[in-house]
Amino acid sequence: MYQTILLPTDGSEQSKLAEKKALRLAEQFGAELHALHVIDTRHMSEPALSAMELITDEAEDRAMDLLKDIVETGEESGLDVTTRCCHGVPQQEILSYADEIDADLIVMGYRGHTHDKKMGSVVNRVLNDTDRQVLTV
Repeated sequence: MYQTILLPTDGSEQSKLAEKKALRLAEQFGAELHALHVIDTRHMSEPALSAMELITDEAEDRAMDLLKDIVETGEESGLDVTTRCCHGVPQQEILSYADEIDADLIVMGYRGHTHDKKMGSVVNRVLNDTDRQVLTV
């Protein structure tokens, strides 16, 4: 049913639940799993030997650790997970990467770090701006 699954992740509790679901679906359908972390640059300037560069470097380190954990969890189930970390506006990068890999399904947490009770703005925008299937967890 699914050949290519995209898992955008921000490391939040909800995205961890989405990770588990995406891994199970990839295993069940023998699908390729792509994990994506977007460093949101809307609130950052371009790094240039500044405090912002240090913040960006720290965000990249956290992202790489997060993606590495997903790869290791996938390996435990015999899955190869392709990862990507990029900079930009999250919903735009998610949709662009989904197009690039021709994702059959996008599995996302219902909300991320910045929301505590309602649907997050990123998942809401992805749902509204794609014809692809989106599963929120």
